[in-house]
Amino acid sequence: MDNQPEEQVWQRVRLARHPKRPTAKKIIAELFPDFIELHGDRQFGDDASIIAGLATFHGVPITIIAQEKGTNTEEKIKRNFGMPHPEGYRKALRFMKQAEKFHRPIFCIIDTPGAYPGIGAEERGQAQAIAYNLFEMIDLKTPIVGVVLSEGGSGGALAIGVGDALFMLENAIYSIISPEGFASILFKDSTQAKKAAALMKLTAHDLASFHIIDGIIPEVPEGFQDDIPFTLKALDKIVWKSLQSLQKKSLTTLVEQRYTRFRKMGSFTESNE
Repeated sequence: MDNQPEEQVWQRVRLARHPKRPTAKKIIAELFPDFIELHGDRQFGDDASIIAGLATFHGVPITIIAQEKGTNTEEKIKRNFGMPHPEGYRKALRFMKQAEKFHRPIFCIIDTPGAYPGIGAEERGQAQAIAYNLFEMIDLKTPIVGVVLSEGGSGGALAIGVGDALFMLENAIYSIISPEGFASILFKDSTQAKKAAALMKLTAHDLASFHIIDGIIPEVPEGFQDDIPFTLKALDKIVWKSLQSLQKKSLTTLVEQRYTRFRKMGSFTESNE
């Protein structure tokens, strides 16, 4: 695709991080009013940065896994700013496996700057928890649909992002590292984040052109927070349509296509012409 202007890309980054942008809790409350939250990983504790539970969607039982950043200072601290610990990923996997057992499709809401990099998280096996989720999700025998709500950062996002269909809100970003981190590595200067963002191809339009995602959920020009019902209506429609399509496939076909989908990412062909 054509390169997007640097200022346009940075505006999308700013909208993805807008302080009034709705979080996963808002989507769950509006689209899944009968949601029942479940807790704990049965190993260490309950990580509030990941919400997991049961609901119905258009009359179909469904499991929901969501990363939650919080909407005010107190809640942001409680939710660790949406940066999960290993127990959060283990909780997510626990309920994904439950969904597989009871033949429930899974809906994942991705919204994290990345997995928590603290000492405690590393001591409790952060890297292993993420890797194990990837290993298990690629072979999970139930439909999995994901949506990148605002930020999808690195393995912290991918740990609940391996599935059969992935969508992004129009002003969401999805990348291996933050623009600030990318700028620090490439330019040795984090203040060059705007320039870095334009190089990273992290917008929904970039990733749709690379076939990393399956569709873009529209927002009004001012962002999701300016017209919540508009985006929620589009989100409801596209996720339901995707789930209906996936549920028609045999589990063998579903898993084979999911594996092929991820193996093809990043492949390219060189020409001598």
